[in-house]
Amino acid sequence: MKILITGGKGVVGSSLVLELMSRGHDVWVCDLQHSHEEKYFRCNVAKYRPLLQIFEEHDFDLVYHLAAEFGRWNGEDYYEELWMSNVVGTKNLLRLQEKFGFKMVFTSSSEVYGDYAGIMAEDIMEKVEIKQMNDYAISKWANELQILNAQLMHGNQVVRVRIFNTYGPGEYYSPYRSAICLFIYRALHHLPCTVYLNHKRTSLYIDDCSVALANILDNFKAGEVYNIAGSELHDIKSVSNMILAYLNKDDSHIEYREEEPFTTKTKVPDLSKTIRDLNYQPKVTLKAGIPRTIEWMKQVYNLQV
Repeated sequence: MKILITGGKGVVGSSLVLELMSRGHDVWVCDLQHSHEEKYFRCNVAKYRPLLQIFEEHDFDLVYHLAAEFGRWNGEDYYEELWMSNVVGTKNLLRLQEKFGFKMVFTSSSEVYGDYAGIMAEDIMEKVEIKQMNDYAISKWANELQILNAQLMHGNQVVRVRIFNTYGPGEYYSPYRSAICLFIYRALHHLPCTVYLNHKRTSLYIDDCSVALANILDNFKAGEVYNIAGSELHDIKSVSNMILAYLNKDDSHIEYREEEPFTTKTKVPDLSKTIRDLNYQPKVTLKAGIPRTIEWMKQVYNLQV
């Protein structure tokens, strides 16, 4: 298939490019930065005309729409970019899909489950009124609603995926990245770090995420939505402890707090549909994934620790 990945230079996108290429697909990338690569477009998805030019010149079978501003606090600090990239950008892709007829996979987020306290099955939104707890979550849910409307109005063929807490090599540090990325970088540099005690999560290694996303091509069901997550439920302190133990460091740089505001306390995903439809079998445990991520980060930041 000829495939376009928006946000293909991001953490998930970069890994997905390699996975799809390894399966023999013709993969093209759209992102914000400059690049010398032949199959690359520098393009902001919030701008319709540059996107239109891409689709006028190329006939894509499928688009993985990953381009988005990421993270709760990033969404608060840079809300203009969040709403333009996430919501207007997705609307642009839906309009282009109406015109050119390609299939699409849209990456949503576990954040859409908001204040829900139970097991997070994909259909829970149809049964329970849920409050999204930050702008990032609201933008992702607004996108899902846009997609549902486009499916009804125009027959857009879209699969939505809700990704839970991805981490791993390729995730460069910024204050807005995953907890595991923050913990590793700050432990390596002995920088102050906050660990919240009363939250539970699953953490998804990047390779497992990319395989699950690529498997959608083998069983594309327009209108479906899938959780993609790791299988190990853990508290936040336990992953911090694993990182410190691997680095043989103490926790003198860490401040422990009870919980983080404006985010879900516990995320327990239901993976049964993903396992059934996408042949999903997460392979990389935290015990294996955290050391791999630490060693990658030591290398890219040239650290001898």
